Amino acid sequence: MTGQVRRDALGVPHLRADDVMELARLQGRITALDRAWQVEHHRWRMEGRTAEYVGADGLPWDRFARQVRLEPTVQRCFERLDPETRTWLTAYVDGVNDTLAEGLAGTPEVARLGLGAYAASPRPWEPWTPLGIFWGIHLLFGTFPAKLFNAHVAERLGVDALELFNAEGVERAAASGSNAWVVGGGRTASGLPLLAGDPHRTIELPGCYQQVGLACPEFDVVGFAFPGVPGVQHFAHTGTVAWGITNAMADYQDLTLESLGHVGRATDGSPVLKAKGVDGWEPVSSTTETVRVRDGADVTVPVVVTARGPVVTGLEAELERLAAEAEAPPQWTDESVQPRRAHPAPHSLRTPTQVEDDLGFGALLPLLRARSVADVEEALSRWVEPVNSALVADVSGHMRHLVVGRVPDRDDVGAVLPVAAWDPRHVWRGYRRGPARDVPDVMVSANDRSSGGGLGAEYATPFRADRIRELVEAGDGLTVDECAAVHVDTLNGQAALMRELVTAADVTGAAAAVRAELLAWDGHSDAASTGAALFAAWRTALVMWFSEHPLLAAVHEPSGHSRLFVAWTEVVTQVGAAWHSMARQGPQHGIDVGEGVRFALERIAAQGGSATTWGERHWLDPVHALDPSGRSPRVPRDPVGGDKGCVLAAASAPGVTDHCYGGPVARYVWDLADRDASGWVVPFGASGDARDPHFADQTRAWLAGTLHPVRSAWSEAPTGTTRTTEGEGAGLPQQAEGTR
Repeated sequence: MTGQVRRDALGVPHLRADDVMELARLQGRITALDRAWQVEHHRWRMEGRTAEYVGADGLPWDRFARQVRLEPTVQRCFERLDPETRTWLTAYVDGVNDTLAEGLAGTPEVARLGLGAYAASPRPWEPWTPLGIFWGIHLLFGTFPAKLFNAHVAERLGVDALELFNAEGVERAAASGSNAWVVGGGRTASGLPLLAGDPHRTIELPGCYQQVGLACPEFDVVGFAFPGVPGVQHFAHTGTVAWGITNAMADYQDLTLESLGHVGRATDGSPVLKAKGVDGWEPVSSTTETVRVRDGADVTVPVVVTARGPVVTGLEAELERLAAEAEAPPQWTDESVQPRRAHPAPHSLRTPTQVEDDLGFGALLPLLRARSVADVEEALSRWVEPVNSALVADVSGHMRHLVVGRVPDRDDVGAVLPVAAWDPRHVWRGYRRGPARDVPDVMVSANDRSSGGGLGAEYATPFRADRIRELVEAGDGLTVDECAAVHVDTLNGQAALMRELVTAADVTGAAAAVRAELLAWDGHSDAASTGAALFAAWRTALVMWFSEHPLLAAVHEPSGHSRLFVAWTEVVTQVGAAWHSMARQGPQHGIDVGEGVRFALERIAAQGGSATTWGERHWLDPVHALDPSGRSPRVPRDPVGGDKGCVLAAASAPGVTDHCYGGPVARYVWDLADRDASGWVVPFGASGDARDPHFADQTRAWLAGTLHPVRSAWSEAPTGTTRTTEGEGAGLPQQAEGTR
């Protein structure tokens, strides 16, 4: 197998091969060289084997991965793919296996874990490993963890209290800060569309997206790939058509309350279980798996799959209850009466991927081959999950908005709360289709209700979408650079509510001075702004006051769920995400919001106000897989502008930390008039190896809001050296390119 690799000055690989399968193998080889530790760790997650290599810190995820049947599910998905896609995935995996040992050799993570012997001869990947990596990244990206918290609130405070925690009005998490927009040629300098975007997620180190160019006789594409997954998935430019996505905020994951019972015992002594469904008791699949734990004892993990799906939380407590009842049977006989429940109750997870044995990977090759908006729409008709809002534009000037993926059609109650397995409201009645519509001029998609297609229960505030539209419609002749500037707009949509609340506050003295300073703030969360820092301090004090209110005392009781779900079940985190709703709805529930606002102003006054800038509080704090162990590579604590209420939705967790842990994990502007004039950037770099000069060499541009030019057309003579290689990628000569 031969291929060509050209790396630009940033180390971004541009690959060319004689056919699609050679190219896939070359992409696998280069990925394993550039991102070996990252993709191998994702493979362990897919297998539920992270604890085996990193220790007990990996156990919560491994237990979940085994119980959700992650690897068996994606193996079935792989087996049901069309033959060409299976061959393509296998070629990519062969490439990974070719160079994985070379890529792992000496990486800081391998060295710090003492895994040199393993790295020298890693276990081969399976053909379905890329599917498992993709699904593993997105399993917690949907709605089911939020339903765990909703159920906790409803159980302790009543269903009506859920409106206090509704985050539509602020941004719930980093996942709901993404932006994308497309502008027609009537507003651009070139006369053809510009398509821009910046997906917001948890900021991981190494970054979760990998820039790549892929060329063969069938196509020539630039875009972003998830390391460990072939092709490009969410954002790309094929030369004649480009697309980008945001989270459509759709509800496509069902959490079902289960009730388990004993049928008897198998010949090996293990319990035979049953689960209660709409028509009575049903058989279930029940087994156990062993998770090895580094420097610890092996852990036995029970795995139960009901007709609704695998039980993903509360299973151990339920099995303990059943074991106790086997020793002393309860005194109830009517099966319509529910037994006393252990805490937490068991819940199963149902997703379209599990039901259909389809993860949507049949879309990936057609996307690479797309030449028009219609081609992209046809490819994305095969998409499954996560459900995305896609913007597409081509060189004819045609622009289209699509909501793609599979959303089950069922009772609306399941979009907010778990539904009992014996309640027919949980039953699926097929799938709902998202909208598909032409875009005549400008379309903005920012996790807002108007762009989400009405397939979810909770969306982001419309402020970001409205602000982006205001900026791009402000004038004609829009350019790539002007779109790049929109990405980093820092006007904070949360400032308006703050002004309303503090204006009405009855305070005097130092607290009144704090109020005056807040009201004088221009509303921009710039890194150098002291007003933005003061606002964040006031917001934190208000969040803590809300969190400590006696009304919420019962919600602080432990939910009993795995710490894997702590970002969704920790009360202060959720109040920090929903403080806007708490301020609006609180009075209807007996919360004196005015008292809380006054308390927050007085608390900040007592602390001497804020002499710091926002960037001193809000600095780059990416997540690394080895963070709990203290063995992870780090990057400088650079100040970051933006906030959850801005287009630059650089996230923190009010009440918990002001550090920037989430935000734009990539930025791009695709120019349909000239792909080489397009720009892109990631928060760190092309390499996942902290020893490499391209580990974090894009961070300066990312912080400044500038883009690097793509310039990747293989049809032109390269400005640097191109090398023909048997898949080699390390140490290739670089060509000089600048920063936009």
